Amino acid sequence: MKKLKLRRGSKEAEAPSRITNETVAEHREQILAGGRRFKYPRQYARHKLVFNAIIIIIVTILIAAVIIWWQLYPAQNTSTFFYRLTRILPVPVATVDGAQVKYSDYLMSLSGSQHYLQQSERLNLDSDDGKRQIEFIKRQALDGAIADTYAEKIAKEKGITITDKQVDDVIASSLNTVSGRISQDVYDDSTLSTLGYTSDEYRHIIQRSLVRQAVAYEIDTKAASAKKAAESLIAGAKNPSLITLSKQLQSKGYDASIGASGLVPKTNHDGGLTQEAMKLKKSQVSGFFRSTTGDGYYLVQLVNSTDTQLSYNFLRIPLTMFNQQLKTLAENKKIQEYISVKQTSSEIIRR
Repeated sequence: MKKLKLRRGSKEAEAPSRITNETVAEHREQILAGGRRFKYPRQYARHKLVFNAIIIIIVTILIAAVIIWWQLYPAQNTSTFFYRLTRILPVPVATVDGAQVKYSDYLMSLSGSQHYLQQSERLNLDSDDGKRQIEFIKRQALDGAIADTYAEKIAKEKGITITDKQVDDVIASSLNTVSGRISQDVYDDSTLSTLGYTSDEYRHIIQRSLVRQAVAYEIDTKAASAKKAAESLIAGAKNPSLITLSKQLQSKGYDASIGASGLVPKTNHDGGLTQEAMKLKKSQVSGFFRSTTGDGYYLVQLVNSTDTQLSYNFLRIPLTMFNQQLKTLAENKKIQEYISVKQTSSEIIRR
């Protein structure tokens, strides 16, 4: 028999269909090669899906950012939703001497004033009078937020801190009312219904106010000098009247004023003046002390006292340098506001 010759270039014999130990590797490779043509297109589709998802997320974030920017700055949306949002997103409403003023601090102050006008004063904010009031409290809230931020900046530079105990002491003094001492729960409920603040929000406001007061006293060397001069005048005279002392200070170029309380309850909240007067005997004059409202140094003289009421005269040496510094910053264009709010006062408003 003749042997069959294989032609050159002819296809090699197909792999045997039977799988043996010798051919198992070859069969495995054939199967994997057949599957690769399905794998790579699917892998490409998955990468494209992830890429498209990332593009959609980025576009969504950009659109959301534009909407939020529009609502906060051009539209000045003051709703509760945007107040809560700004507490999460630390967006600025202004800058003062390089420090950012948080939008949330501005809205917190504004919301409390709006809530009070609506709930306690029953003011229709959509009326002409309501709109005028809104413009005023917007200016007041923004000025307050700027002043608080500037005070915090100085406090960090000078190492001034406010403890939780100091905040607790302020709240504790507020629990005393004409009707008697109220509980913390009643106080918190009253704050919520009157101003719309939770207990944590109100503590935050008190803390910022105490920081501003501490800074105002720390930097006001002029008021401290006037206080020292007044103490020297008191030491060199026998029971000088407050009127005489005030005139003497004014003649030396210091700012001093006198006033009278009239008959007030012993639970009166007036910066601590009533509480100091309660410690005195009739016609006795106290030593200098700082008012808890942070507006200056005081002397009080008890005029009359009953079981529930008293009256007193007072001499006040005001703090002026903190406000003057803010005014100078504004004149030097170091206060930048990112929203448009009408000017209702030429001076930064002190709380």
